[in-house]
Amino acid sequence: MAIVDHKGAVRGTAGSVVYRTYRNKNIIQGKPSKFKQTAESVRAATEFGLSSSAAAVIRRAFEPAFIHRDGEAVSRTTAQVYRALRSGVAASAGQRDLHDAGLQELVGMDFNGNSKFAEVLQLSHAVERDEEGTITVSLGSFNPRKDLRKAAGYPKSASRYRIRLMAVAFDFRKEYLEYLDLQDVDIPDGQISTGETIRLKAQADPGCMVLVSMSLLLYNEIGRTGEYVLLNNKGFSPCAIIAAYPADEPSPADAIPLSISEEAYPERCNNMQEMGYEGNRLLKRLARRLPPVPGASGTKTKPAPNTADRLPGGKISFRAR
Repeated sequence: MAIVDHKGAVRGTAGSVVYRTYRNKNIIQGKPSKFKQTAESVRAATEFGLSSSAAAVIRRAFEPAFIHRDGEAVSRTTAQVYRALRSGVAASAGQRDLHDAGLQELVGMDFNGNSKFAEVLQLSHAVERDEEGTITVSLGSFNPRKDLRKAAGYPKSASRYRIRLMAVAFDFRKEYLEYLDLQDVDIPDGQISTGETIRLKAQADPGCMVLVSMSLLLYNEIGRTGEYVLLNNKGFSPCAIIAAYPADEPSPADAIPLSISEEAYPERCNNMQEMGYEGNRLLKRLARRLPPVPGASGTKTKPAPNTADRLPGGKISFRAR
């Protein structure tokens, strides 16, 4: 039933017509009809939902690095995770997660599209990881007054510039993340950094992938108190993923989510978080709803019969070869 609200707008359904409002506009549209989804569309929808859930986990994890994200960060990061997922060849659609993905697709992921990191911060850098898990980030020379491209929301002045590097480990199958290390490089206004080498202690559990971010934070000093006020805002808060490393030994797909407690992890508990990740539930529901893809990784296919030795009448010859 359609009604007229207190603003004079028509809302509700009348037969096969739906009335609604959007941004003070009256919208009239046909009532959607039910249809049966194909197996391919169900798998595609599951992968997109999985990507959305994984992207949300990554955004929440790196909030201490980017502070402010733009309004399109949700759709942009979800699309980038989706591309990474689809680039994975270790498993097929409906059976793969981010541990099967091509993680290089995540490198360059911007959390603030209004101040894209590569465009705003003209700072050369190189990232390496050794066998023990230590990540070395080599930064080139940096002159804040010359090597920063001022975006629309750039503060008028800053008395201190901070380059922040952060490494986070993710196990999407056991549904937990861990903050491994965070290092800041401070450069006062008027000074020039001739280059820095930063080492992040990023040794993670074998089932974890590791992502590394770099961000730029601007501060202004309050003269009388000596305190510093953060100047970053939604218009200017550059931060991006600069490196991504897959898990050494990914957890099995049916792994039990990790239960984090101070008793179980006394030295790490404060740096660990349970994800709130829905991707595993989506994959399980899909497995119950649809049969596995024939010939896909992890599935067994029935061998084709040998027709070369068939005789007339459907009989098979077992002659020695």
